Amino acid sequence: MKTKQFKQFFKASALALALATAIPTFVHASDEVVAVVDNSVILKSDLEASMTELKHQLESQKKQVPPEQYLAQQALEQLIIRQTQLEQVKRYNIQPDEKSLNEAVLNVAKQSGSTSLEAFQQKLDKMAPGTYASLRSRVAEDLAINRLRQQIVTSRIQISDQDVKNFLNTPQGQAALGNQVHVLHVRVSGDNADAVAKQVKAVLANDNDVAAIAKKFSTAGTKVEGADMGFRALSDIPSELAARVSPLHVGQTTDLITVRDGVHLLKLVERKGAEQKAIVPQYKARHILIQPSEVVSPENAKQMIESLYNRVQKGEDFAVLASTYSNDTGSARDGGSLGWVSPGVMVPQFEETMKNTPVGQTSKPFQTQFGWHILQVTETRQQDMTAEYQERMARQILGERQFDAELDSWLRETRNRAFVEIKDPNLDRKNNKS
Repeated sequence: MKTKQFKQFFKASALALALATAIPTFVHASDEVVAVVDNSVILKSDLEASMTELKHQLESQKKQVPPEQYLAQQALEQLIIRQTQLEQVKRYNIQPDEKSLNEAVLNVAKQSGSTSLEAFQQKLDKMAPGTYASLRSRVAEDLAINRLRQQIVTSRIQISDQDVKNFLNTPQGQAALGNQVHVLHVRVSGDNADAVAKQVKAVLANDNDVAAIAKKFSTAGTKVEGADMGFRALSDIPSELAARVSPLHVGQTTDLITVRDGVHLLKLVERKGAEQKAIVPQYKARHILIQPSEVVSPENAKQMIESLYNRVQKGEDFAVLASTYSNDTGSARDGGSLGWVSPGVMVPQFEETMKNTPVGQTSKPFQTQFGWHILQVTETRQQDMTAEYQERMARQILGERQFDAELDSWLRETRNRAFVEIKDPNLDRKNNKS
């Protein structure tokens, strides 16, 4: 899922403030512990920096800053929740890769006017030695927490095939797909509006001439208005009306919709899906994988894959070699076959090599995070993946809807399970309920 992908794990304002608050954290000979969280402690200097950050956020959002004690309680609670997540980061040994960390820090650097990490480091350490390292550590923690949340919270979100089907049948789902409907709209107002509307509905079942119907049923005391709305995206129709139209079959009319300005009827004349199709290239591929291990060094793995490549080039059967030597046991049983592969399924290095390997030829050895490979593309095709794309989009939307609620639930559970000892009773919200 992708997701929404997910919310940003930090705000520019908070990071900009971190530049200012990073310096004081180095000089606290008499710093005191304000809270213990599992195996870690929160210092008074941490709390002061967090209070400054929280106050800055509230002011930037033009919100009222609460009294000092309440602000301290809120800031401490944020630190506790953050630390409970960092404890899990350590437990699961989650670490951001160097590339992602450099990109995140460079993003902060650009916000502060620096164009490179080197210039940014010089700028910060000129303010105080170690400031850059402190900020980099903070960003690394944020990245690790974000990855932890993605792994744990996403695994808690359960979306069934029926959930996807139900969503795609709702006005929101139809609108997300870009579906359009051709609708007739009739409004009846004045005397005996309900009775006249029932007669109009009976005629509408077999007649689409709303102008003639409006003329036929309009009287001195009853006004009937009809309009052919043509094709419109469901997202362009008021949600309360779209909800009535979405479940209709072609030719059906809604029940009477009674509102303040009269009785409304809607008839679905025609429905059409989004014209855009998801046509994607697919590759029928097979590969051989040699993984480094305790007994196979990275150098030996490379030598082995090069030897297999040379044997294929001399005419030996790729499928036989894959069945015999490949460490990918799942595909090795089928001669190294991966079946039809769509873009985005494989890791980037594998996908790039697959795309650039002509049909029937063997790629030169290449390396991914899994080890050393050679591959063959035996066939290519253009595949209509519209239905699969729509289902993935629905799962992503449903996942995004559930993510925030599931995240809040998980954070509460994590907080409740953690051992937390707050040293100052005035900072404990349980003892100071307002």
